[in-house]
Amino acid sequence: MGGNTIIEIINLEKHYKGAADAAVKNLSLIINKDEIFGILGPNGAGKTTTISMLCGIFAPTNGKIIVDGLTFEDNREDIKKIIGVVPQDMALYPTLTARENLSFFGHLLGLHGKALKERINYCLQLFGLEKNADIRVSKFSGGMKRRVNLIAGILHKPKILFLDEPTVGIDVQSRNVIREFLNDLNRTGTTIIYTSHHLEEAETFCTRVAIIDNGQIITLGTPLELIKSHGGANSLEDVFLQITGIKLRDLNYA
Repeated sequence: MGGNTIIEIINLEKHYKGAADAAVKNLSLIINKDEIFGILGPNGAGKTTTISMLCGIFAPTNGKIIVDGLTFEDNREDIKKIIGVVPQDMALYPTLTARENLSFFGHLLGLHGKALKERINYCLQLFGLEKNADIRVSKFSGGMKRRVNLIAGILHKPKILFLDEPTVGIDVQSRNVIREFLNDLNRTGTTIIYTSHHLEEAETFCTRVAIIDNGQIITLGTPLELIKSHGGANSLEDVFLQITGIKLRDLNYA
């Protein structure tokens, strides 16, 4: 890995049992430190499968993943300590309060005692949740749940943060708070890998993006580079539609 590289993907492939085609095919990619890197694509393109392999949730069928100089084969526990994962589905216990949820996840991340309490209090205040910290999450709005979900993934101050649709289905105010926090987090040295169907958001948020389809990278670059290199495109959404087409994609397993 080069001095500025934090994730290197080499000839990555994933075949699901019984599937006719590979979900990810011979994918190679370098992600640099301090990037906000977007992995974009239509339903079934291989985004979630790729992210799941980068997080160590799925093992690749073939290929290699190097995370900050480490591999999952030899250093799984060390990698887990430096990555944070914020899934699209809410990873919260509805019958627990926000504070109880965060305490539980903090313990799983190796945080304890005074340090964990102070970190939880800081994050709850930062996200405007301190007044509702001791209310059951089942009573929260979608935006409030999304904010707690995000906090659960960053309590341990990860070096790399994976975000899967972090602002889907929430109010404008919550989206703005989350975006501002993530930009601040990135400025302090956290690399962010991000997937979303909000292409307008990705255009302004990401430093570079890879658009993938059929398990392969179709194009790669900064949003501005991609817009300029595709004739007639005025936005990242225009580029996306030019590359992936306008037909509906209803698959959601990848």
